[in-house]
Amino acid sequence: MAKIKEISASEILNARGLPTIEVTVILNDGKMGIASCPSGQNVGNYEALDLKDHDEKRFEGQGVLRAINNIKTIIAPALIGKDPGHQQEIDKIMIDLDGTQNKSRLGANAILSVSMAVAKAGASSSMLPLFLYLRQFIKKDHGPLKIPIPIFDLIHGKKGDNGIFDFSEFLIVPASSKTYAECIQIGEAIHEALSQINISKNSKSSGNSEDILSPDLQNNNEGFSLIKQAINNTQVKLGFDVFFGLNSKASLFFKNEKYHIKDSPNPMSASELINFYDNLNKDIHLLYMEDPLSQEDWEGWSSLYQRLSGTSIILGSDLTATNPYRLQMATDKKAINGIVIKPNQVGTVIEALAIAEAAKEIGLKITVSHRSNETNDDFMADFAVAVSADYIKIGSLSRGENIAKYNRLMQIDNQLKIL
Repeated sequence: MAKIKEISASEILNARGLPTIEVTVILNDGKMGIASCPSGQNVGNYEALDLKDHDEKRFEGQGVLRAINNIKTIIAPALIGKDPGHQQEIDKIMIDLDGTQNKSRLGANAILSVSMAVAKAGASSSMLPLFLYLRQFIKKDHGPLKIPIPIFDLIHGKKGDNGIFDFSEFLIVPASSKTYAECIQIGEAIHEALSQINISKNSKSSGNSEDILSPDLQNNNEGFSLIKQAINNTQVKLGFDVFFGLNSKASLFFKNEKYHIKDSPNPMSASELINFYDNLNKDIHLLYMEDPLSQEDWEGWSSLYQRLSGTSIILGSDLTATNPYRLQMATDKKAINGIVIKPNQVGTVIEALAIAEAAKEIGLKITVSHRSNETNDDFMADFAVAVSADYIKIGSLSRGENIAKYNRLMQIDNQLKIL
C-alpha cells in the first residue's frame, strides 16, 4: 500500500484575491493530491474556524501563514508514513492534534486542505475517480449515483450593496426530472435573459458578489418579479421546468429580536416574517428556503416548518453549520426537512461525509454548497455525487471558480453514463 511521503502547503489567492491555503500531498508511489479550501464571507456561529494571521500589514489581516506553519510543523510530521486510504485515521489524528471543538488551534482551513488533498491522493493511488473513492467511506448505500440538481444564484444581495436587498441569494431550482445538461441550459438561458433586462434598465453588476445585483429595485419582492420577467423571456416554464428558491441568511437582518427587511416599514416578529414567507409562497411557490430565520430562533423555525414544510424544502445552513449536534437539535425540534452541507464548516472530509450520511438516514434533502470565498478546486462536485446529494449550489454560470465545478460535474455525468 502507498504511504504519505510528503505534505507541503503554500499561500494562494481565492476568488476575491485574498489568501487561502493550497496543500500538496505526495505518496511514495508517485501519486499526489492537490487541494485548496474556500472560506465563508459571513461565518455562522457554529462553524469550524479558519486560522488567520491578523497581521494588518498583509492582506488586511487575512493572511494564512500561521495555518500553513501548523501544517508544516505539526500536521505533516504526524501524517508522514500513513496510508492515505485510512482517511478516518488521518482525519482523527488532525482532530486530536487540534484538540478544540471548532478547530481553532490549527485552523479548519489547515485541517480541511490536508484532508481533501489526502483524499485526492488516495483516489489517484487507487485508480478511482474521486466520487467513487469517497463513496467507499459511506456505510450505507442510499441509491444509485446521480448528478445533483444545480441551484443557480441569479441575484445576490447583501448589506453594503447600496442596501437594497436583505436576502442573500435569489435562486432558481430546475425540476428534478431534468438531466444535468438540461439544467445547465435552463440556468444559462435565464441568466442571459436577466442580464439583458439589467442592461436595459442600466442596472449594475456587483463586482465582488456571486452574480447580478440590481440596485434600482425598491425591495426584496421585486427581485422575484425581475427573475419572473427573465424566465418569461425564455422558453422555460416557471412552475414546470424551474422553481423559485431563496437563501435569506436571516441572521444578518435579525437585530434586537426582530427581523428588519425593506418590504416592511416596521421591524417584523418571527410570526410576521413567517406570514411574509407564506404569502410569498402562495404567490410564487418557494420550493427552496435556506436559512429563512435566525440561527438562534428555534421557535420561529419550528413554526415555519409546521406552516410550509408541506410545500417547501426548509434547509438549515447557518442553523445547522454542518455540525452533528446542531443537526440533532434541528431534527428534534422539527425545524427542517433539508440541510446544506459545507465541508469547511466542519473541517474534515470524514466528518462532512458523516453529516451527509446522517441527514440521508433521517430523510432530509441534501444540498452541497460552495462558499463566498471560493477557489478553482472542484472537490465539492465529487463530494456531492459521492453523498447522493439532491442539490448542489455552486453559484452563477459566470465566474471561473464556479465554472470549474460545473465542468467537473459534466465530466462525472459522462463517466456515470458508461459505468
